Amino acid sequence: MSSSYENQWLAPGSSPVARSNASSKDDNKSTVSATSSTSNSNTKENTPVRPPRKSQKEMTKAERRALQEQQRQEKQSRLATSGGQAQKQGKKDDSKKSQPSQQQQQQQHHQQQQKPGDEQKKKVKAANKVDQNQVPWLMHLDTFKRPNTTGNNKELHPAVLTLGLLFSEYKIVGSNARCVAMLEAFSRVIAEHRPPSDATFARHIQKHLDPHIAYLLSTRPMSLSMRECIRWLKKEISDIVEEEPPLTDEEARNRLMQHIEHFIRERITMADQLIIQNGLQKIQDGEVILTYGKSSVVESLLLETKKKGIDFKVIVVDSRPLLEGKHLLRRLVAAGIDCSYHLLSSVYVALRSVTKVVMGAHALLSNGAVYSRIGTAMVAMAARDKQIPVMICCETYKFVNRTQVDSLVLNEMGNPDDLVQSKPVYNSCHLSHPSPTESALSTWRDQPNLRLLNLLYDVTPSKYITLVVTEVGLIPCTSAPVIWREYK
Repeated sequence: MSSSYENQWLAPGSSPVARSNASSKDDNKSTVSATSSTSNSNTKENTPVRPPRKSQKEMTKAERRALQEQQRQEKQSRLATSGGQAQKQGKKDDSKKSQPSQQQQQQQHHQQQQKPGDEQKKKVKAANKVDQNQVPWLMHLDTFKRPNTTGNNKELHPAVLTLGLLFSEYKIVGSNARCVAMLEAFSRVIAEHRPPSDATFARHIQKHLDPHIAYLLSTRPMSLSMRECIRWLKKEISDIVEEEPPLTDEEARNRLMQHIEHFIRERITMADQLIIQNGLQKIQDGEVILTYGKSSVVESLLLETKKKGIDFKVIVVDSRPLLEGKHLLRRLVAAGIDCSYHLLSSVYVALRSVTKVVMGAHALLSNGAVYSRIGTAMVAMAARDKQIPVMICCETYKFVNRTQVDSLVLNEMGNPDDLVQSKPVYNSCHLSHPSPTESALSTWRDQPNLRLLNLLYDVTPSKYITLVVTEVGLIPCTSAPVIWREYK
């Protein structure tokens, strides 16, 4: 009995206090549950129960009409609310427009005080705009650029500055004319150059000529014959430096000027006279000679042929944009030679009565190919197709130790704007043109997919050349490497 009594009191929750607490908790739980049930019943009673909405089929006509009227009124109220907000926003915008904001004033002030970096960015954008009109697979060629006429060239000789402008504007064209003008300008630079006190003339003159050569190269890319002349001039300077005993400044200056004068006289002037004598052997009475463009040695040959009393005719073929053949045509007509004028597109028509083709060259490559003005290869190939002999007049100083099989590896790109006619010619069908004073290609740079290509030279393969007339005689094209080794 005692053990069962103790177990009843020692068991958890078996004390009187615990039993009283448990009973109180049970009472509280029952009270809370009763309260919650009462509140739920009250909310259910207070909440109005909406009847389920009828479908369109279950509604009567009156109910449907009332529903439509209600929807129309709600829509009008929404539109009125949005219209008022838009009107308020419009008034705000008008007030903003009437009074410039502080941000706009700051932007205008920033534009007025523009940084040099922004100007540089604009120049880069303009350059990119120019690049978009270039042929992508000819980007390695030097593009046309205006010469720098700012004050950065104060140390250059005025004769070289003038010559660079003449080259860039194509006032002096032709390989012989450009070479002679360049050598004469260098002769003036050499004559007026005075070296510093701590250097001799022979050792300082090449350093003095380098910026002049670089300037000419920046105005217009040099032809292959001009490069050969510069190579010859540097070799002469190195020979004077190595001479023993050393020459004085005045002796070195005079000797270098004499060598330049001798080169012009022997390798260009006298060479042209010998070419004329050799070329006269191949022109007979009744010949019809076709020439392309304007070559100084070909012009002299034709004029000398007329002086000899030989009866012949000349057909001048020309092409844009330089149209050099017009100058040759004017000289030949003034001399009393019977001439006709054709464009390059009608060369096959001109070749119908031709017996011989005579053309000039800018350079003769070591593989026998002729490097000359653009269009020469087309004339030579057309003549070969008609079984007409092609004769090239070329001085030996133009023979270069270089091989080239196409016109894309090395060439000169002229100004593409020269291909755009500034004053277009309209026939009777274009009298009602809206703007006849503007060219059709005046805005070609604004077209990203339009590119104008103005190459100045091409390469004629040796198989299209019958004969080369030089001052050393009449030779085939394949003898070019031999002449280069003997006369260099």
